[in-house]
Amino acid sequence: MRVTIVGSGTLLPDDDRRSAAHLVEGRGFTLLLDCGSGTVHGLARDGLPWQGITHLALSHYHTDHTGDLAAILWAMHHGVPGGRRTPLVVLGPRGLRRLLEGLALAHGEWLREPGFELRAVELPPSGRYTDPEAGFTLSAHPVPHTPDSVAWRLDTEEGTLGYTGDTGPHPPLGGFFSGVDLLVAECALPDEAAPENHLTPSSVAAIAGEAGPGLLVLTHLYPELDLVRLPDLVRAAGYTGKVLVGWDGLRIDLDPGGASAPDPGVPAGPSILE
Repeated sequence: MRVTIVGSGTLLPDDDRRSAAHLVEGRGFTLLLDCGSGTVHGLARDGLPWQGITHLALSHYHTDHTGDLAAILWAMHHGVPGGRRTPLVVLGPRGLRRLLEGLALAHGEWLREPGFELRAVELPPSGRYTDPEAGFTLSAHPVPHTPDSVAWRLDTEEGTLGYTGDTGPHPPLGGFFSGVDLLVAECALPDEAAPENHLTPSSVAAIAGEAGPGLLVLTHLYPELDLVRLPDLVRAAGYTGKVLVGWDGLRIDLDPGGASAPDPGVPAGPSILE
């Protein structure tokens, strides 16, 4: 299984860091976690198989996590020779159907029927979705960001992945992500900013310290963060595991033995050493 960070940034304009999006390519499925502004062009720019996405899971409905939802539906119909024929499953917490209805009002009725089957699955807090054919289970956990925000945990035979979405400090996430091979966690702002609805190096360290992931990758990075010092700040807060600052285009391979990614000492990303 391979995980690619398509968007490691926020809604602030930054051509190096698009809004939140993460592609998971597994045996029998291709899952996109969030679909923020810049996702469609980012998928193409990174040479990723966007035409074959089978599932799309949204953590919450802020623009930096959903801004390219209409765009990707349009691309899947008009950018695929002959048009897409396979279904797309879109998953999200409460409010998903309301979001799709609003997008249809704004963009037109084609969004309800984009030329292929669109299956909307709205999960309750702590809901779970299992796809036996694709061979994975996706579990949700409510988090303190918006009233309906969730974190996701993906369990497959090829590996396990945790994704915080956007969240404030929330100790139960440590247990929810326990033992994952890869934890993709937002780390939006420095500790001195201490927001209630985002994570900082210290609050990331607390969650990851309990979860014990094989690899911790930090995303959703605001300009206020010192990216060079960020891993050291997480370690100074008590986290002793492997930590990497994410960048757009970072690819991480997962297997039952763990996660592997480029050495952060190698200039493989546009901002990792700047």
